[in-house]
Amino acid sequence: MFRYTVDVTGMTCQHCVSHVTEELSACAGVQNVSVALEPAGLSQITINADAPLTDEVITQAIDEAGDYPVQAIRQA
Repeated sequence: MFRYTVDVTGMTCQHCVSHVTEELSACAGVQNVSVALEPAGLSQITINADAPLTDEVITQAIDEAGDYPVQAIRQA
């Protein structure tokens, strides 16, 4: 199991969470996505996958969801 934590800005509501979750869930290997929404600051996305993901794949999926700048990606 691979686990990633992604810090993003610009997410303000559950609609944002829904879009990001949908786009990331569509990536090959992704099993689960959860979002800790911080409307006025840094939201944290946790991704569990059964295959490794590149930073580019993660960033591209988040970009597809909307204007949510990625601040950091960490693999746990």
